[in-house]
Amino acid sequence: MKTKALASPYIVWMLIFTIVPLAMVFYFAFTTNSGEFTFTNMARAAEYLPVLMRSVWYALAACVICLLIGYPVAYVIAQTSASWQRVLYLLVTLPMCMSFLLRTLAWVALLRNTGIINTLLAGLGIGPLPLIRNAGSVIMGMVYNYLPYMIMPLYTVIAKLDPRLIEAAQDLGCDSAQVFRRVILPLSMPGIVSGITMVFVPAVSTFYISQKLGGTNNTMIGDIIELQFKGSINQNLGAAMSLILMLLVFVSIWLMNRFTGEGDEGVATL
Repeated sequence: MKTKALASPYIVWMLIFTIVPLAMVFYFAFTTNSGEFTFTNMARAAEYLPVLMRSVWYALAACVICLLIGYPVAYVIAQTSASWQRVLYLLVTLPMCMSFLLRTLAWVALLRNTGIINTLLAGLGIGPLPLIRNAGSVIMGMVYNYLPYMIMPLYTVIAKLDPRLIEAAQDLGCDSAQVFRRVILPLSMPGIVSGITMVFVPAVSTFYISQKLGGTNNTMIGDIIELQFKGSINQNLGAAMSLILMLLVFVSIWLMNRFTGEGDEGVATL
């Protein structure tokens, strides 16, 4: 009984800052400005399906790139000594101590036509190249900002791998590629799924990155939602779009959990 009482502050916190906001989103999504029940907001939100699909595509592309970059980085960090692991892990997380807005604006200064990169290329007789205001720059911005969210869970899982399993695989005749494919990769699958989830959720709902690095053809669902609230255009429609995006995130997390299985720590197949 005393143990349950200790959890009461957390329960109150969840009710005030999680359950109540979610209930408000549901309420405004299915009501008009006068408080009347309606499905009009959800129907109008469906009109932005192409924008939602673009957001999902950009987020998935960012997840794949983060995985391709983050897995080798996490593996190298996990293979170093304990002292170097702390240093390298700090370097990975250090950019997160800087403002998200400043990190994004820094890339604007780098990529714009009169930016640092194009200025250097101009000195070589190249350019200016269209490095900004396109899909590539938006995905690049998401990769830069969310890459640590991929590296951290991967490093945590890989660092805990039992080296005796790798030695056993080598004793059974596996070469380096087979050891990775049959032992390391399956056992690190929980970290992969966690990393993909941690990157996909903020990436699919992002709006500032697409505004600063993208163009008019790169609008994401987060931009539309922000416009509905910030511009006071239609907050009920914004709530409906937020609800759809929230359901998409919940489904994605559920699929990830189903993919790995609850409590699954990976299965090595020799």
